[in-house]
Amino acid sequence: MALSSSLSPLALAALLAACGTPAVESPATVPARADGVLAIGQVQGRGEASPLLDRTVMVEGVVTGNFGRHLGGWFVQDAGDGDTATSDAVFVVADVDPGLRAGQRVRVRGRVVEHGERARGTLTTLQAASIEPLGEGQAPAPVALSAPPADWEPLEGMRVRIDTPLVIGGQHELSRRGVLHASFGERLRTPTELAPPGPDAARVAADNARRRLLLDDARADERPSRIWYLDGAPAPRSGSLVHGAEGIVEQRWGEWRLQLTAVPHIEAAPRPDAPSVPGRVRLASFNLGNLFNGDGRGGGFPTPRGARTEAQWQAQLARAVATLRELDPHVAALMELENDGDGPESTIAQLVEALNAGGGDWAFVRTGNGPGSDAIRVGLIYRSARLRPEGAPATLRSGPFGRNSRVPLAQAFVPVVQGRDAGPAFVVVANHFKSKGCGEAGGDNADQGDGQACWNPVRVESARLLDQWLGSDPTRTGSDLVAIVGDLNAYAQEDPLRLLRGEGWVDALAAIATQRHSFVFDGMAGRLDHVLLSPALAGRLAGAAIWHSNADEPASARDRGEAGASALPWRSSDHDPLLVGLDL
Repeated sequence: MALSSSLSPLALAALLAACGTPAVESPATVPARADGVLAIGQVQGRGEASPLLDRTVMVEGVVTGNFGRHLGGWFVQDAGDGDTATSDAVFVVADVDPGLRAGQRVRVRGRVVEHGERARGTLTTLQAASIEPLGEGQAPAPVALSAPPADWEPLEGMRVRIDTPLVIGGQHELSRRGVLHASFGERLRTPTELAPPGPDAARVAADNARRRLLLDDARADERPSRIWYLDGAPAPRSGSLVHGAEGIVEQRWGEWRLQLTAVPHIEAAPRPDAPSVPGRVRLASFNLGNLFNGDGRGGGFPTPRGARTEAQWQAQLARAVATLRELDPHVAALMELENDGDGPESTIAQLVEALNAGGGDWAFVRTGNGPGSDAIRVGLIYRSARLRPEGAPATLRSGPFGRNSRVPLAQAFVPVVQGRDAGPAFVVVANHFKSKGCGEAGGDNADQGDGQACWNPVRVESARLLDQWLGSDPTRTGSDLVAIVGDLNAYAQEDPLRLLRGEGWVDALAAIATQRHSFVFDGMAGRLDHVLLSPALAGRLAGAAIWHSNADEPASARDRGEAGASALPWRSSDHDPLLVGLDL
């Protein structure tokens, strides 16, 4: 049972008193002072749960954090019991607000409970029967940490100061709960980006868990109107550094966090310039983040998956255009494009029209309806002054494509210079495999606990059939220069990518992969987006880059009200665009 954001302190106290506690054997005797006062460390014990569960005990200490209004209680810490394996602080709740304040010394008599779900970790709590003020006390000095502890449990409820920079990995809980995901050392990487699924990925996950620390605003209410510890600054990009974080260690909603008590210094990570890559032909991959234009005539809002209003559509379109213009590719594979045909009122037609506003040579590969019948589709756009489509587009609709993975779209192009052919034909295949979401997943497609989430067999079969299809020369051009491009919804070491590499496809981003990512999920960075080249085309690879214009940006970046904000590329999607240069 998680702490409720809607409970008053009194209701929360009643809930704590009634919540279930893990079965732990109580000791036969409880050593105490002559007046019955125990060291808080004796109440906490050395394990994850108190050895004195359901016992009534008495402790003394100094109030280090008055969170009665927002967290439903107070943290009380004593001078310690000399045992570094036990915490010297405890969370206290009461049926009646005693009006405590930080720095006040108190004597608390109450029942020991463990709040939370045992499998996810619990918070040792005293359900107070009485709280006696004892005057002013000397607040214990915070424990200084320059590295993550081997175990956070001995610090539960205690004051802590982080004397090393923490790196921000994600802001996905910032607007909802006032939480930033941070870590000691380097940023957290998605385990299956670095290691094969199974035990190897589990070891990466364990290291992530060891280094992860959530920075919390010490409030349980949702959707706070402002994040006080940002001190008026906008939400920071992932990769920003946090200096001097200080607060109280707590376990809530199954994760260790620091309930901040002071404003830390946040060193904002800079926004990177758009990358440039060598090569005569530049190829981009860009997940548009559900680009929907309504009915194409200014109505039809809210759309099924994208903009809810005409204004949102126009702002999203402007950001997509800004991204593509700054990347300046010659051909781009697009994902999460509204599947509404290719007439003048279609989303892809209006995207190309916007790209050409003021002069331009963008065109798109026409497929009629689709490809596929999903609400979203893949698409290909290109610069007609630099590339000439060769033959007709090809699609693959068998197996998992159409009902799970989106139908891939292949088109051959020939480089042109001043209207004349200037290189061999090459093939670009836009892809978007089945996502990792577990809705309706069952059997082998359910999460197997190996780090690949749900629908992995569908993605593996998609990769297998895609490889076989491309081996059959679907564009009928005879070209062995082929690029698989798009959102494969699989990280670099997962089964679909391992299968494709095993068949000879070359990761165009391998040289930069250890430092780059295209997506951030749950505070961890990895690559869901890929460019894989046939061996012949890999020999013509001139350069590759990922532009971190989206994944590291907080979602609020697109809503800050900056002058012309809608025409800026930042947070145009939740995926970063890729750019590859080829010498053809």
